[in-house]
Amino acid sequence: MHVKVTTSGSRRYVQLVESFRDEAGRVKKRTVATLGRADQINQELDAVINGLIKVTGREASSSDPITANDLLFESARNLGHVWTLTQIWNELGFSNLRRIFRRTRHTIDVEALIRIMVLNRLCDPDSKLGVLRWLQTVALPDIHVQVVTHQHLLRSMDALMDHQDAVDDVVSGLLRPLVDSEVTLAFYDMTTIRAEGLCHVEGDVRQFGMAKEGLIARQFMLGVVQSADGLPLYHEVFDGNTAEAKTLLPIVKKVMQRFPHLRRLVLVADRGLLSLDNLEELRKLTLSDKQELEFILAVPGRRYSEFVELLQPLQSVLSTSDSERCAEVPWNDLRLIVAHNPITSQEQQQKRRSSIEELQAQANAWVGKLDAQDQGSKKRGRKLSDSGAKARFYHEVRESHLGNIIKVNMQDDLFSYTINENALKLAELMDGKLLVVTNVKDLEPQAVIERYKSLADIERGFKVLKSELEIGPVYHRLPERIRAHASICFMALILHRVMRMRLKSGDSGLSPERALQLLRRIQHHRVSIRGAEPVSGVSSVDKEAAVVLKDLRVKQPSQNQQLSLL
Repeated sequence: MHVKVTTSGSRRYVQLVESFRDEAGRVKKRTVATLGRADQINQELDAVINGLIKVTGREASSSDPITANDLLFESARNLGHVWTLTQIWNELGFSNLRRIFRRTRHTIDVEALIRIMVLNRLCDPDSKLGVLRWLQTVALPDIHVQVVTHQHLLRSMDALMDHQDAVDDVVSGLLRPLVDSEVTLAFYDMTTIRAEGLCHVEGDVRQFGMAKEGLIARQFMLGVVQSADGLPLYHEVFDGNTAEAKTLLPIVKKVMQRFPHLRRLVLVADRGLLSLDNLEELRKLTLSDKQELEFILAVPGRRYSEFVELLQPLQSVLSTSDSERCAEVPWNDLRLIVAHNPITSQEQQQKRRSSIEELQAQANAWVGKLDAQDQGSKKRGRKLSDSGAKARFYHEVRESHLGNIIKVNMQDDLFSYTINENALKLAELMDGKLLVVTNVKDLEPQAVIERYKSLADIERGFKVLKSELEIGPVYHRLPERIRAHASICFMALILHRVMRMRLKSGDSGLSPERALQLLRRIQHHRVSIRGAEPVSGVSSVDKEAAVVLKDLRVKQPSQNQQLSLL
């Protein structure tokens, strides 16, 4: 049975027609009912239509127009930024972590929970409890868990540490295709991460030490190795009072183990990591094909005095130019590269002499006051003593970092001081200079200095960890939880750097933070019409967001994608 429209003259009629077979078995049609003229039918048939729908067991539809009162909108959730990060996460190969935890006793989806915490570091870094609040504002793709609790997050962190070696293998495996196997520059440096809490636990990595901000604080040390492109290769957590020089060799050995495909590796490290023991051990290390490990290490300023005899003959050559110049001398079967910047040298000398003049003026004022007191002169204020003047002057000399040049005679009864002219000349000799030790044979001195100065990029990586990713302060108490937190931030740093590399190659001009902010415009919506099942949808992608997705090599989100609303 079906509806048929017939024409009679200028008018059209709506008929209900059925098909049947006659006695000969031929198919014929007959009109069951004429429903009326087509131009006169409006809402008269609604009752008939709804009645037929009810007979079939379906709910009758209303002919009333939909109004705002018929719609129930749920709160919109951000989608674009987490969608993009999830696509990059899967593309790089982080999803292979599922295979590690699938073979374990854990009943929770550890990979999904770790991914949630990594994405939170990049989108809206917060505590683990804060992650739960953040989950209520986003629509996460490829998350198949129904409920996430604080204990779930902590248990996934424990699982991450229980299988740390396997996790490191997966991370190293996904990084290898991104690392040039022919010539790789590896930059290594350390930073301090503040830790909160007063209790002490067994194996605690939270120790009191000198923070990078120049104060004593409870902290742990984080060592990070990055490539020349700023791509993080490896990280490790150390006790907060660990000497930096002791961490270099273990880190280098682990990097060589995790990246055995490297045919040439040049290690670049900062001043605090140089020691004679390190140099001897580094020269013994070889790559998988017996290739020598090469290194570029800066000489600490406190050891510059050991190179005076080597630098004095070079001073006349280096100081003849208005721009930076480099020179080279052999030292202990290695190359000692010296870079001299005359502008920096002049600024340092001027600043030092100004400080000395100010201290001398202060000392002369105190000497005049002491002499006046000895002659019986009385003035308002507290009386000055020789011992008090010595103590105050010594403190100001130390604050000005001139203790090697200005010597306060603490043993004398009267306030006095001397200026060590030899120490002053030595300081001026070292002004504007950078000393680098290397065993790299095929680089010119200027190229060696340029490689070392590229170490500043790892400092930017630490800045990202501390600002955008907010790695600290850390409130975890257990050592393994602190290490798990550092691992999560390290994974987030990898995603951040990959985003930066792709945006740069696409001439975007946007930072990863700004790109994620723009992508938040893409939202997930749910609406219910007259109490029916909610209908989901993804907001349209504007032109600016579409360009960002293209630069990041990520496809636009589709409605058919599995999304989780936790």
